[in-house]
Amino acid sequence: MEVILVKTAGFCFGVKRAVDTVYQEAKKDHVYTYGPIIHNEHVVKDLEKKGVRVLHSREELSNLSEGIVIIRSHGVPKEIYELIENKGLTLVDATCPFVRKIHKIVHAAGENGKQIIIIGSAEHPEVEGIRGWCTGEVHVITEASQLDQIDFKKPTCLVSQTTFNYKKFKDIVEIINKKGYDIEVCNTICNATEERQLEAKSIAKDVDAMVVIGDKHSSNSQKLFEISKNECENTFFVQTLRDLDLKLFESTGKVGITAGASTPQKIIKEVHASMTEKSFEQLLEESLVTIHNGEVVEGTVIDVKPDEIILNIGYKADGILTRNEYSNDSANVDLTTVAKVGDTMETKVLKVNDGEGQVLLTYKRLAAEKGNKRLEEAYENKEVLKAPVAQVLDGGLSVLIEEARVFIPASLVSDSYERDLKKYEGQEIEFVISEFNPRKRRVIGDRKQLLVAAKKEKQKELFEKIEVGMKIDGVVKNVTDFGAFIDLGGADGLLHISEMSWGRVENPKKVFNIGDKVTVLIKDIQGEKIALSLKFPEENPWLKAEEKYKVGNEVTGKVARMTDFGAFIELESGIDALLHVSQIAKEHIEKPSDVLSVGQEITAKVVDFKKDEKKISLSMKALLPAEEKTEE
Repeated sequence: MEVILVKTAGFCFGVKRAVDTVYQEAKKDHVYTYGPIIHNEHVVKDLEKKGVRVLHSREELSNLSEGIVIIRSHGVPKEIYELIENKGLTLVDATCPFVRKIHKIVHAAGENGKQIIIIGSAEHPEVEGIRGWCTGEVHVITEASQLDQIDFKKPTCLVSQTTFNYKKFKDIVEIINKKGYDIEVCNTICNATEERQLEAKSIAKDVDAMVVIGDKHSSNSQKLFEISKNECENTFFVQTLRDLDLKLFESTGKVGITAGASTPQKIIKEVHASMTEKSFEQLLEESLVTIHNGEVVEGTVIDVKPDEIILNIGYKADGILTRNEYSNDSANVDLTTVAKVGDTMETKVLKVNDGEGQVLLTYKRLAAEKGNKRLEEAYENKEVLKAPVAQVLDGGLSVLIEEARVFIPASLVSDSYERDLKKYEGQEIEFVISEFNPRKRRVIGDRKQLLVAAKKEKQKELFEKIEVGMKIDGVVKNVTDFGAFIDLGGADGLLHISEMSWGRVENPKKVFNIGDKVTVLIKDIQGEKIALSLKFPEENPWLKAEEKYKVGNEVTGKVARMTDFGAFIELESGIDALLHVSQIAKEHIEKPSDVLSVGQEITAKVVDFKKDEKKISLSMKALLPAEEKTEE
């Protein structure tokens, strides 16, 4: 009997991620999953032995007072997240990224006033979870005939359960298109599900019997059975080897085997081994003996050198992992510090025969593939990532996330122009993935939008607390000929040259340096523009001028500037007085510059003081001796 095992059988990415998460958390105390982590009784029972309990209802969750709650791969309604948070429990989200994407689609569509159509089984936990993220009218359908019950005059968004039959989905969408309904159609069937179904259909057409391995409660396993049954009448649905009657296949020439996304590899191999009349150990040995380029293998370290690791991968030749294929930062890695004899490592086969009969392995490329999955998830969830800068390039920065490379263009490094990016080398930075296209090797990071968002938040906080007349601390950010820009911690304010002192400032650059700390006064706020001042009202020199410069007082000052009719004398910063040309000396003077010079210190008498007009008049002639006045 010829037995064909499909390539796509077994755990998909989302299921494997969820199961691995639970097994990792199972090492801790008080671990729960909200609903079975996947639809596979074998896996759930094994986890129960390790202390992981299943919560079957909202009420059971409400009764918890402590512990770790893991969200299953199928996802849950939004209210469950809120309940876990409100009770102060630890949340671990193992929702499949593709399911999480559907949650975001329906939530956004509902917020925009659209009704939601979900193609899938209303009783399936994935669909129940999707419904829990809808905010408006929702319809769940499984057949095209149910479309007649829906009012398509309303704005509509259509999504699908990730494991729904791809052909049925296409048929329903085709009917909608023929009727001319204008709706948003989102094909949310998982790529892995689609590939699994197409492969099962292809093989079922060409065999005498078909075996589908999966849990009876697994939707994707049931769909595989339906698809296979349509192509091959002699199709059997089993959960484990115990359900398989080998006598039924005694006269069968060719048998195909497929398995649902929730079926462990161990069960698949047991069924496969029994069908081929070989022991499980023999089958395992064969799978190790026959390896191919690109295959992922697990091996045991048998020797470590600074520049290479040698692994026993169960093949006729050992596997060689060189320093260059261990890490992108290979120049700085001594492999004896990262691995030791007896360690197990998962690697990928680069070349079955490197020319010397050895198997060339790579660790960094496998890690990069996993890293790309991590980046895809971060891209879908708009997650903020943090990583050190691995390399400064001409056009931007390169960072590594689990050996997957992300490029941040210079224009997206900062919210302002950066002339030299060298300062970022080795620095840990935060960013989001703004573009994800691994096929074109285009994974773009964006740090700028985080800085802009943080700045806007700071700006909002600043404007909420400041008001005209308030004093605030700031730092000089830039100095120009007309003033200085002060960073107030969220927004910049302008300190104009005319507001820098009660006196005169000739050049702001002689007064301030970038980085100086200053305390300034909020003079005016117009939208996002803030006018600043250093003319504090309590320091206004005119407040005490009436006493200091009353008529008859003798004062001293410096010549600040001159005109043809007189000289302006600076008595103190902010107070100038006029010394008329006729009051400089007893003799006639054509113009003040004939006898005075800028900066010269003179003594004179106050002969007039006008408080309201802020005007003071001086006279040097009034201080001349009396006899000289008489002679004159």
